[in-house]
Amino acid sequence: MNPQLVVLLMALLLGLQPVTTDLYLPALPAITEGFGAGMGQAQLTLTALLLAFGLSQLVWGPLSDRFGRRPILLWGMAAYTLASVACAWAPNMAWLIAGRTLQGMAMGAGVMGARAVVRDLFAPVQGAHVMSQALTGLGIIACACAPLGGLLTDAMGWRTALLSLAVYGAVTFALLAWRFEETLAQPDPRALQFRPLLRANLDILRHPTFLTWCALSSASYLGLFTFLASSSFVFIQSMGYSKTAYGLLMLSMSLSYIAGTFVCRWMLRRNSVHRTVGMAAILTLIGGVSMVALAYAGQGQDWFGAWAVMVPMYIFMIGHGVHQPCGQSGAVAPFPHRAGTASALNGFLMMLGAFFMGAWLSRHLDEPVFALAHGLLLWALIITGLAWTRVQRLGRPVLLKPAT
Repeated sequence: MNPQLVVLLMALLLGLQPVTTDLYLPALPAITEGFGAGMGQAQLTLTALLLAFGLSQLVWGPLSDRFGRRPILLWGMAAYTLASVACAWAPNMAWLIAGRTLQGMAMGAGVMGARAVVRDLFAPVQGAHVMSQALTGLGIIACACAPLGGLLTDAMGWRTALLSLAVYGAVTFALLAWRFEETLAQPDPRALQFRPLLRANLDILRHPTFLTWCALSSASYLGLFTFLASSSFVFIQSMGYSKTAYGLLMLSMSLSYIAGTFVCRWMLRRNSVHRTVGMAAILTLIGGVSMVALAYAGQGQDWFGAWAVMVPMYIFMIGHGVHQPCGQSGAVAPFPHRAGTASALNGFLMMLGAFFMGAWLSRHLDEPVFALAHGLLLWALIITGLAWTRVQRLGRPVLLKPAT
């Protein structure tokens, strides 16, 4: 496979996350209203998806180390397509939650596999560059998701919006079946044996480099998740924006993320990875602090509007565009022969955090603007602390300064 094909396939697989969440979010208020459900049940359609996504990777990772990336990716995308059809035709909220859970399990195969494939094919520093390119593609996909979700929901109803996820899954499955070649050089016959698997997981979880980069990528994702889980309630319910307008706001957020991935590659050509992450944390901190400051200053004021939420989020997302490729590639870099298992653990811990963050948000959405602001500040402070301390001490042994 040529590098351009690899980047395209990785972008489509990593793009499962924004497709499954961003395209769904504009339809969430309509789904809640249509089924007569409460906010807690609405949030459960997201948190159940993410918990299943995280847990399933613990299974998919060792399976891919044993049998290879290709069969796992094909089975995962076939299951994702079928689960998406089930969600689109859900007769009630319980059915939808079950369908979203199956969707999350299938999505785990695609995202886990993408991270493992990058480690199979590229050395750590090159992997950060390739991951950044793939995440640029993810950003482009995310740009289309929220506006498309809003337009489809407004024009043809939420079921059509959810059915479009099945179309995405089918297209990705077809491209994988047609062009993807196996990347795992030597399958591990012991990957599914209990004791070696347990020992491998414990070794990975004890590795300081894994813990450092996993914590950074997870905290950065949780900042984004805080926005995703609360934004439809902030803009549609609290501020009164239409679903289409909300989709355009989400598009603009995705553009800032794309800009961040370009900033990441520009910085990596001039700095070591740990220094790049440290500088990007300045933007992360500015985004979190300014979000809270504007939320309190604008309380009850006429001038407070979407810009007061989005401008801090743009700043945060540029930093996110740096932290994610560096964090995700750094977490699996020490484990070339267990890339699937390491990728699975990274994804599981990330989604476990999202599950608890979603549960917290569901109890605080009576004031969605402040729930968003406080959550974003929390993760901005954690990201900055990690980037300026543990990454500087422990991020260097694996990710060295790239050649210019």
